[in-house]
Amino acid sequence: MPLPTAPQQAVCVLAFDTSTERLAVGVAAAGQMHTCNAAGGAVASATLLPRVQALLAQAGLALADLQAVAFGCGPGAFTGLRTACAVAQGLGYGLGLPLLPVDSLLIVAEDARLQAAPQAPDLDVAVAMDARMDEVYAARYRWQGGHWQVLQ
Repeated sequence: MPLPTAPQQAVCVLAFDTSTERLAVGVAAAGQMHTCNAAGGAVASATLLPRVQALLAQAGLALADLQAVAFGCGPGAFTGLRTACAVAQGLGYGLGLPLLPVDSLLIVAEDARLQAAPQAPDLDVAVAMDARMDEVYAARYRWQGGHWQVLQ
């Protein structure tokens, strides 16, 4: 006879990325996702926390309901990365939450996978983002077995 398993609890995670000219904020809780995409860049440092508070209110949640904070850790614009890291560290320290750094290029790869081939068991994705000054941030990833692998 199999052992009984504990019921899985829904995890409440706040995620944000400020590494580009767009600000992305999301909350996943109780099987629902609430998202906000807005202008980022230089204004992200002034608008990130108010957007987090508004999104939590929209989801009917408080900061105390969070169980983890995920943030885009780069590559990306220095000021945007500094904003994301500082806010994540402040929330994590203040609320006693674990931090989940996420590769900003991998965020783009996952979005591409979900839009183009969400059911594909195997998929290679190349990502390139403007790094300004005639340079790019680039990476190649492989989705296989339900996980991402960094190829390059």
